[in-house]
Amino acid sequence: MSAACEKPSATTAAGRSERWPLERVLFAIAGTVVLIGALLSALVSPWFLLLIAFVGLNQWLYVLAGDCPMSLLLTRVFRLRKLVTR
Repeated sequence: MSAACEKPSATTAAGRSERWPLERVLFAIAGTVVLIGALLSALVSPWFLLLIAFVGLNQWLYVLAGDCPMSLLLTRVFRLRKLVTR
């Protein structure tokens, strides 16, 4: 079988997994929601600032408790692993 037909490996040349860790996915989702909330609060209604406050509250919940609702969902549904453990 030629090299072009082989299934790609799950790790990179440096030996790291290609899947993003849970913390990186959480930051990406939180940043996206904050940007959307800021845009909507500027264009539609200032009430969308509550969305930004909700994201901030969940980030603090993750820092203090080690889990937030989104981290629990991502861990169970997509089987993402934490990079940092206690």
